[in-house]
Amino acid sequence: MSAKQQVITIDDISQENVPAIYVAGGLKQFLEHAKAQATGEVPDLTTRKGRERIASLAAQVSKSKTAVEKPGREYLKRLKEMPKVIEAELREFVTSMDALRDEARQPLTDWEKAEDARVDAHNDGIQRIKDLAVFAEPPAAAHVAQVIADLELVALDDSWQEFLPEAAQAKDQALASLRGQLAQRQAYEAEQAELARLRREADERAEQDRIRLAQEAAVEAERQRVAQEQQAERDAAAKREQELKGQAAAREREAENQRLQLQLQAEQAERMAAQAEADRLAAIQAAEIARIEAEKNAERAADQARLDEQRRQKEAADEILRQERLREADKAHKGAIYKAAKEAFMANGMSEDCARLAVKLVASGFIPAMSIQY
Repeated sequence: MSAKQQVITIDDISQENVPAIYVAGGLKQFLEHAKAQATGEVPDLTTRKGRERIASLAAQVSKSKTAVEKPGREYLKRLKEMPKVIEAELREFVTSMDALRDEARQPLTDWEKAEDARVDAHNDGIQRIKDLAVFAEPPAAAHVAQVIADLELVALDDSWQEFLPEAAQAKDQALASLRGQLAQRQAYEAEQAELARLRREADERAEQDRIRLAQEAAVEAERQRVAQEQQAERDAAAKREQELKGQAAAREREAENQRLQLQLQAEQAERMAAQAEADRLAAIQAAEIARIEAEKNAERAADQARLDEQRRQKEAADEILRQERLREADKAHKGAIYKAAKEAFMANGMSEDCARLAVKLVASGFIPAMSIQY
């Protein structure tokens, strides 16, 4: 930073020059100035005056910090408020401009609405003409004739404006359709009237036939009633005779059923006795088979126990022999080690008796920190 750029001091900070001060690196000059004041001298700590001077320098740094920070914070607060002011101003501007745009276009908008209403009115009128020829259900011929009369009264004049040809075409097509439907409905209604007349005549003939048939049926019913009474008497006599025969046959069947039941019970008793004897013989045979099998199992168990004891004795003898061989091998192994140790002592000038004693003392653990590795 040049000398001309450092002319602003902490005391010179104001609302007018804060935009030029609080920028990237803008506060470095104040930091360097405060550092130079705080470290430019080395007071003597051994004196009271020197210690007071150090405290004064530190207080000056704090004062300078506050003098720079406070206007900076106020400037930052104004900067934070600025977007809100701009946003409010822009919002009011946009709202006013939109209103001005709508006001300028209003005549065209009104004309477009009126034009749309006019076109919709003509289209609705044309659609109403077309709808006159359409019925949800088949109408009566008189109703179709009335619709034709009403449609013929619809005026085709300049009030239709440019839609006059379309309205005229719709009227002609609707009248043609209605006249065709009128002819169809008149023919249908005439046919239905003729059918109704024919049905009435048929109903009258059917009523006459019904009366005649009813009279004939009454005569026939009386004849059948007399015949039925005579037949009922004959049937009653035959039924009584049949019932007597049936009762006798029932008694015979009952006696036969009792005889057969007694015979069946006797046969069943014989079968139960035979089955009981067979069960007794089977139980005796099963008990004998179980006894024989138990004896065989006992013999097999005894043989197995004898074999197990022989195997155990053999394994015990083999184990004793193996242990004896291990002891002999261990003894021979230790003897060889003892001999080698004794010969080593003797090779180093010890007599045989002394060498033997030394090996024995070491092997017995009487010599501290010495042992024989087997």
